[in-house]
Amino acid sequence: MHMLSATEASRSFAAVLDDAEHGETIVITRGGRRIATIGPASSSNGAAFLALLKDHNVDPDFAADVASVDEVLAEESDAWPAD
Repeated sequence: MHMLSATEASRSFAAVLDDAEHGETIVITRGGRRIATIGPASSSNGAAFLALLKDHNVDPDFAADVASVDEVLAEESDAWPAD
């Protein structure tokens, strides 16, 4: 992990992305304070999550809970004014 000022990061952003691609974590500072962290993206495709669901008992009411939340969100989204 290494630290760069926001100015340094903006001047060498391609190099920052190259470092992140190679597993490095970069801390961006502004005025000496840490403001952001840039690091490698997760390479998961969801297979580990699906395996977890298959290997463990899932609450049978989970699907109903998700559906009810989806309904509430759909109702609330209608209440928002259009841009």
